[in-house]
Amino acid sequence: MVKNTGREYEEFVQTLYKAILASEKLGLGKQNNIVVEINKILTDRNGVERQFDIYWEYNLGGINYQTVIECKDYSRKVSIEKIDALIGKLNDFPNIRGLFATTLGYQSGAEIKANQHNIDLLVIRQQTDADWNDAEGNPLIREVNIEMVAIRPAHITNFNILLPVGSDPIQFTDHLNIEISIKNDETGESFTLFDLQHKLLDGHNGGYGEFTRDFRFPGSMTTPSGTIVIEGFIVSYIHLEPAKSTLNIDFSEKLLGVVEYLNQGKKAKVFQEFIHVEDRP
Repeated sequence: MVKNTGREYEEFVQTLYKAILASEKLGLGKQNNIVVEINKILTDRNGVERQFDIYWEYNLGGINYQTVIECKDYSRKVSIEKIDALIGKLNDFPNIRGLFATTLGYQSGAEIKANQHNIDLLVIRQQTDADWNDAEGNPLIREVNIEMVAIRPAHITNFNILLPVGSDPIQFTDHLNIEISIKNDETGESFTLFDLQHKLLDGHNGGYGEFTRDFRFPGSMTTPSGTIVIEGFIVSYIHLEPAKSTLNIDFSEKLLGVVEYLNQGKKAKVFQEFIHVEDRP
């Protein structure tokens, strides 16, 4: 990911927190109509307009709850001065809960000061390779490749019925392959022409291409027009090569980002369809 400008990082945090607030695990569950706003202007108790990077509110049990996040996309750890600035701003909003989000973490003094003033510290970032290892360092499944092979039935190109000597010629009309049934009186086996497409491949070891096979047996053939006695059949068919395809599932493409809750010692992986919560290492 190209390094974010301040606005890009705010939008990134907004996307993840929308998903978190709508989740049952970390958020507010069914209260999925919460609007997470960027660059929110609020008027403090002195009548002065103040800007907050991210803001949302919700009502629960008749009480209105407000939360803001200060976002800093720094290439270094956040210093205590940035925490002091947020504390000073929140002093004029006694009912607003404050959070701080950055990408790399916080200096020790900043963590102490934030804890003293009940400011939750977050590390909100893109995924890294370490996110795909468990607590013991074992790799998690990041990508799955599924090789699919479809065995196609034989394609019958010609089907000739063998009649007893002296039989009248067959007057064929168009029938579906499931309507034409062959019975082998020697084995008692019955099958349709549809079944024959698959039956022809049983024991077939001649490779792929065009083939002709001769089946001799006393039996009968039944169609919607009636039943006749037969002595077998000769069938020509094409044995097609299997259709192969590969399905690739890359779970890393579905991972939107990671939220680390420093105060709680938890880490949330925000996927497109769900959120996975685990302990921070």
